[in-house]
Amino acid sequence: MAKKKECIAMLLAGGQGSRLGALTKSVAKPAVSFGGKYRIIDFSLSNCANSHIDTVGVLTQYRPLRLNAYLGTGHAWDMDGRDGGVFILPPYATESGAEWYKGTADAIYQNIDFIDLYDPEYVLILSGDHIYRMDYQDMLRNHKEHNADLSVSVMQVPWEEAPRFGIMTADSEGRIVKFSEKPKNPDSNLASMGIYIFTASVLKKALIEDAKDPNSDHDFGGNIIPNLLREQKRLFTYEFQGFWKDVGTFSSYHQTNMELLDEHPAFDLFDPDRPILSNTNTQPPQYIGPRACVSESIVANGSRVLGTVDHSVISTDTFIGEGACVKDSVILPGARIEAGARVVRAIMGENSVVTQNSVFGSEDLSVPIAVLGNEAVYGEGGKK
Repeated sequence: MAKKKECIAMLLAGGQGSRLGALTKSVAKPAVSFGGKYRIIDFSLSNCANSHIDTVGVLTQYRPLRLNAYLGTGHAWDMDGRDGGVFILPPYATESGAEWYKGTADAIYQNIDFIDLYDPEYVLILSGDHIYRMDYQDMLRNHKEHNADLSVSVMQVPWEEAPRFGIMTADSEGRIVKFSEKPKNPDSNLASMGIYIFTASVLKKALIEDAKDPNSDHDFGGNIIPNLLREQKRLFTYEFQGFWKDVGTFSSYHQTNMELLDEHPAFDLFDPDRPILSNTNTQPPQYIGPRACVSESIVANGSRVLGTVDHSVISTDTFIGEGACVKDSVILPGARIEAGARVVRAIMGENSVVTQNSVFGSEDLSVPIAVLGNEAVYGEGGKK
């Protein structure tokens, strides 16, 4: 048996991310580039590293190859030690055959053996597709103080947005008395962030019982939490006060990237005390050409800029040709903007191309953000 741990993390990273369509046709949503040199999963993994949680099971399913290669040994997040690490946990075949994960709870259920290997007292369950910085030890302390069976991280959202979320109703001590999935008339504005800490014995029992229920969707929000409430288990909220964004739509993905460029951004990538770690440190330095002009932008390593970049996020290994202009845009790794091209209010997928002298996107704010998918080529007259 591996060394016993007080708390391990299970990171759900198998999402197709259908709302990001063109960016996730060949890659899982947690592996989508963000902020120039990062991928979305870096934020949850960095939170684990900064919170001294060194054992993380990463549950993959949809298009896992690029994500698995990116995670590697976990060295980039200082998780390649003898007593911990990052472990890829895809669906696998058993005596009764192989099955995809049927839901978030089923994904954890299928990996109970991994949990048992470390015999933890607590299990932290995370999503791999949000942008935030959190000290999970603070949440764990809150869990212990309340002698909780389950703690759910929540944050207050505007009342008009509450119907979009799973809503927790809690008493004055923070004990959850009601859970409502996307209620039309919410009686609380405490939205679940999809971050849970379970006492391990409670989690295992709940998962085993849920797996036996043929009518269950095997989902934490839809099944596990309501069942625990009916059983009158001790469920408590942990109210988070910091920055947290779901970047699951093109508009939120673009806007959150743009917010990184503010003089005093709400989310600071440059915080030295709680750094965001990544596995993109092998590229050569960026090159800014003699006639290039770069302002109010992030330009990642490996990029070559010969044209103009204004208020944009330029990811690793990007090429911007002479006379080209990129403005208010997010350019993903390996993309190429050829000489004389213009890219405005756009998202360009990995290894995509805008050909010479073409115009992609519009400054008209009434027009949706232009999106070019991974590997796609856009020229005069449209995609090729």
